[in-house]
Amino acid sequence: MINAIIKTGGKQYNVTPGQTIKVERLDVAEGNTVELDEVLLIKNDDKVTVGTPTIDGAKVIATSQGDGKNKKIIVFKYKSKVRYHKKTGHRQLFTSLAIDKIIEPETV
Repeated sequence: MINAIIKTGGKQYNVTPGQTIKVERLDVAEGNTVELDEVLLIKNDDKVTVGTPTIDGAKVIATSQGDGKNKKIIVFKYKSKVRYHKKTGHRQLFTSLAIDKIIEPETV
């Protein structure tokens, strides 16, 4: 089984083919493919390839399944004894990606 650790949107994700992940919003239309080329590590059975910091020539091919919004989080600021409180909410945008395949670099 092949695994890869990729970096997108300032976060790292451990992915395998056939998996669906939610990443920070990408400007990709639903149904289009996207190539994620910031691959940090690839593990294929017992063989492990580690990048410095990324692996040259490695890619992860994924298909966009559309955009959405995560659950709302509440941000509540409060200071005691001064009658200060502020309540706000935030819903982060995301893009759902279905991982199609992981392409390893070609060894020379």
